Amino acid sequence: MKRAALLLLMLAAPATAEAAAPDYASVAAGRSQAMLADCAGCHTAPGGKPFAGGRVLETPFGRLASPNITPDDDTGIGRWSREEFVRAVKAGMAPNGRPLYPAMPYPYYARLSDSDAGAIFDYLQTVAAVRNRVRVNQLAFPYNIRGLMAGWNFLFFRPAAPAPRDDKSAAWARGEYLVNGPGHCGACHTPKNPFGADTGAALRGASLEGWFAPDATAHAQRGIGSWRQSEVVSYLKTGHNSHSMASGPMAEVIENSTSQMSDADLTAIAVYLRDVPGNGGPARALAADDTRMKAGAALYEDNCQVCHNSHGNGQSVIFPPLAANPVVQQKSAETLIRVVLAGTQAAQTARAPTAAAMPSLAWRLNDQQVADILTYIRNSWGNAAGAVPAGAVTRSRAALQRH
Repeated sequence: MKRAALLLLMLAAPATAEAAAPDYASVAAGRSQAMLADCAGCHTAPGGKPFAGGRVLETPFGRLASPNITPDDDTGIGRWSREEFVRAVKAGMAPNGRPLYPAMPYPYYARLSDSDAGAIFDYLQTVAAVRNRVRVNQLAFPYNIRGLMAGWNFLFFRPAAPAPRDDKSAAWARGEYLVNGPGHCGACHTPKNPFGADTGAALRGASLEGWFAPDATAHAQRGIGSWRQSEVVSYLKTGHNSHSMASGPMAEVIENSTSQMSDADLTAIAVYLRDVPGNGGPARALAADDTRMKAGAALYEDNCQVCHNSHGNGQSVIFPPLAANPVVQQKSAETLIRVVLAGTQAAQTARAPTAAAMPSLAWRLNDQQVADILTYIRNSWGNAAGAVPAGAVTRSRAALQRH
């Protein structure tokens, strides 16, 4: 009887600190913060387990793979403390003292409070632990020397909060924080200097893994200056609006992050982005009698018109418009070239579950034909942008074949 009573007392004893129930409020907050920061977008490989890492990022300096951030003790962050995780997220420093590469956007995450960054850690402790050892650093010499990042941080890492703007609304302030903090929009949309750091041309478009992240400023032609606030919200929530349709890396951002944000946060982002000044005036369209335009018009009629129609208006939700589409008029035609050569699929969201697709036309069109079609599209129906050289198509085709 005494042994049975002792056993009952042991079973009824309070849990130890290690076995304490998680802070569910912090876990819920961390799930929301992880969504705002799009942690899953980088740390989940195609077909892989959530947050188990292994997604390869093609940088101008070589290949990096995202680490495992599940709570696995041996291959993930299971042995990390909350404080170590916050330091990695906000300061780019791993527990072993090694600096992280800024492919992990800690220059943006530095804007998070310790509480919000810590809440992400609390949330990640509740996801399934996955044993998945990742070779993160796949860079060639000398870029594989992590010690060089100390110099990079000295030169370019300025983790300072912005000064309050009394002349702006609360929605603007929230949007500024989301765009330049957890949303880290500039990590893709801001041009980089030769060392991979942001330039002062914030959100004016940049090359990214064979795509061109478009101008996200209020520029009327290349940016979102002609979009209404509601159209910006619709794009971020569903993946499309009357002007454009998201594909490539932006489709993933919308699926994993912005489509799950509150309407208030999406409106705040729209308010802020529509206030970011663009740069440069409108481009001048090529003349319709230009030989490249004539060749492109004939090729467009044979290959594109059936879906995008003769006026470039597309078909609502199914085929994106080409007329007055900022993506079409970017300084770089990288995205358009890639879409024609490799095809693509648009974002799939709860409010737009049918993800429109574009087939590859690489088998059908040679490099000069692709260049002529895109030159025609970029200079028709009110669009105006530079001609596309055949050499750019040749380089893109070769890069796609390598991968």
